[in-house]
Amino acid sequence: MKTACCLLLLSTACTTIGPGHAGLLWHATSGSESHVYGEGLYSIAPWNQMDVYDLRSMNRDEKLTVIAVNGLAMQLDASVRYRIVPEELVALQKEIGPRYFETILEPMLRSEARRVIGRYTPEELYSTKRDVIEREIREELKTKIEGRHLMLEAVLIRNIELPSAIRQAIDEKLAAEQQVLKMKYELDIARAQSEQRRIEAQGIADYNRTVTSSLSPQILEFQRIQELSRLAQSSNSKTVVIGEGEGHLLLTQPVSPPPAK
Repeated sequence: MKTACCLLLLSTACTTIGPGHAGLLWHATSGSESHVYGEGLYSIAPWNQMDVYDLRSMNRDEKLTVIAVNGLAMQLDASVRYRIVPEELVALQKEIGPRYFETILEPMLRSEARRVIGRYTPEELYSTKRDVIEREIREELKTKIEGRHLMLEAVLIRNIELPSAIRQAIDEKLAAEQQVLKMKYELDIARAQSEQRRIEAQGIADYNRTVTSSLSPQILEFQRIQELSRLAQSSNSKTVVIGEGEGHLLLTQPVSPPPAK
């Protein structure tokens, strides 16, 4: 009896479930348990099997071959971030199993990436539409895996490999577009400055017309009398020449004192 117990203990395997993981036990006699094992150390009979799943966010890098709308083939480095829905772990084990990425996510990612990118040109993928393409692939893939006990978090395009001639042509076109935008901006600034100067000149002209229309003969005569009064009260020697009649100017010319002898 003791010998049988020792042999049983020696033949029992130990399985450790680490942080962020969960285990599901399969019995050779009764099949899969519905109980989920948490973190810890467990003794498993050799004829049984403990499948351990990572419940944390996981990331996989994939190299994809895609074809743009113009028929050009490109190599694409993409990353997909995903995780298991913890409450659906038992269903995932029964329906798909531990190789769920290779069974579900990988082929769907390749299919959706080819389908979405096939609507765009290499230039759009290389420069202006990368964020849009990532979002479209993510939304399409999320719809495809719905009900498969997985949650998609992100799809990222890390690198795009284009033929060197195509890449150079795209770079030159983008540089030319940036130059055009710069010239347009400079023209807009010049137009704004010209409009500002025109408005300032119009304001000065309006002011001069207002002042001119307000200078009646009576006001000019009053100003002439005011100037005469100011000159009369001055202690400096002066020569004053006063025109007669309307419209004549008033001219004052200070006379310097004689030099000291």
